[in-house]
Amino acid sequence: MIKSAWMILACAMLTSPAWAEGDIKSGKKVFKKCKACHSLKPEDNKVGPTLYNIIGGNSGSVEGFRYSKAMADAGLIWDLETLGDFVTKPKDVVPGTSMAFGGLKKPQQVDDLLAYLQSEMVSE
Repeated sequence: MIKSAWMILACAMLTSPAWAEGDIKSGKKVFKKCKACHSLKPEDNKVGPTLYNIIGGNSGSVEGFRYSKAMADAGLIWDLETLGDFVTKPKDVVPGTSMAFGGLKKPQQVDDLLAYLQSEMVSE
């Protein structure tokens, strides 16, 4: 019985998406920079779109949010790498984005933020 449980766990780990390597608690603090414009609640758009379940989602696809043409046409999938690049230098990843945030300067903050966003997806 124990052997089969380990096999199931191993298979789940191999087929699940990558996990961010940051610190969730620190990431929650980093998210304070985001929450003036973004929420993690479904259908709770603010100045920016909700980030509810953003990881794995498509850019420019949150229902009810009016995106810049650049973001609407970007055609990105918000995997960890793309989202990490975006929060580091938004205007380099999506030239013409209307997001005013200049980006996170410290790679550890990016890792922590991604870990926090990912943890919020599984804690629902």
